[in-house]
Amino acid sequence: MRLLLAFLLMLPLAAAEPGFVSLFDGKSLDGWFIVNKMGPGFLVRDGLIVCPFEGGQKLMTAKEYANFVLRIEYKLEQDGNNGIGIRAPRDGHTSTLGMEIQILDQTGPKYKPMRLKPEQYTGSIYDVWPARTGFLKKPGEWNEQEIRADGRRITITLNGAIILNADLDDVREPEVLKKHPGLARKSGHIVLLGHQAHVEFRNIRIKELP
Repeated sequence: MRLLLAFLLMLPLAAAEPGFVSLFDGKSLDGWFIVNKMGPGFLVRDGLIVCPFEGGQKLMTAKEYANFVLRIEYKLEQDGNNGIGIRAPRDGHTSTLGMEIQILDQTGPKYKPMRLKPEQYTGSIYDVWPARTGFLKKPGEWNEQEIRADGRRITITLNGAIILNADLDDVREPEVLKKHPGLARKSGHIVLLGHQAHVEFRNIRIKELP
């Protein structure tokens, strides 16, 4: 039993999780491409995908995904701001033409004084559906997040807690639907969205659902 446990701990996470495949080899951005690159864009450093402060914009998977479970770890600095796009088209505004799952250090000196809308906090479907708060770790600590997109159901788990469980069919406000046609998309790219803030990512893996 001890030998088996030791073996499993040495496996990449995707290999140890049935049905999951890795989206990042730890060495390169193979399988990704960048759109609207700012400065250096995204870098690979010490086995991590790094969005430096002077870089960013849209790092997109070459493949498109419809229904899936995405698991990812990220670490923010103070006032860190990023996002994960899902079912996104290559061009245009990801948060409206696809969906953006917010990543934000809302407790820092930049954002805490602001009157953010509930649907702007970490884990929210940005500008559409608010997530529960209080589960994001402190800047400098790694967060584990799961995004499950299964048909019209979007579920976000952050550090072991379900913080969002949304049925997109429950979004009926005409203004929201007009602004966010991406809510109707059935597939698209997964995107790391850099916003001139240093954010690090690792252990990115995905399982496609039928």
